[in-house]
Amino acid sequence: MDYVIIAILGYLIGSIPNGLIIGKQFYHVDLRQFGSKNIGATNAFRTLGVKPALWVFLTDAAKGIIAVYGANIFVGTPIALLVAGIAAIAGHNWSIFLKFTGGRGVATGLGVIIVLVPKVTLIVFVVWSVIVYFTRYVSLASIIAATLVPIMMWFMGERHEFLYFGVIIALFVVIRHRPNIERLLKGQELKIKVGSMTAESKKEK
Repeated sequence: MDYVIIAILGYLIGSIPNGLIIGKQFYHVDLRQFGSKNIGATNAFRTLGVKPALWVFLTDAAKGIIAVYGANIFVGTPIALLVAGIAAIAGHNWSIFLKFTGGRGVATGLGVIIVLVPKVTLIVFVVWSVIVYFTRYVSLASIIAATLVPIMMWFMGERHEFLYFGVIIALFVVIRHRPNIERLLKGQELKIKVGSMTAESKKEK
């Protein structure tokens, strides 16, 4: 029963649409109407700029941290942490508040592995940052970083439960990035550009 409760709470926490809330409440912009129409940090960065994107990123990551940390407090078993983490990512990707649509789970997944495997998280984040800096493709960086998670877990001798979870995270991210992968292969993927919502678009809003 404890695991069911943790799964439900993790899912509800993950379902909170931070990008939509921040965009609407503070900038009067519905991110679903601009750019990639995604409510994640990347589209917030393109549409609104650095500061709002940072807030979206941090609050989405916090969902993963809170879900896993809460499971650790109330149950404390490795399986409980994984159940909460998977549920939080699922909630972010298929939010009950957005008719089971959502983001791609990268920031929330990062929050989960921050609690589970902080050393791996640091390495993966550095790799992600380097790829974004040199290519300007957030999607490419996210796919490579997610794939690197289970590899680094195995290399650093993390417990088997966490390794399996790393594989699941990688699959989540890759599956959610299928449209991006297709655009990357065709050379049609957009590179990041700060605050690309035009003044004209803002006036229309």
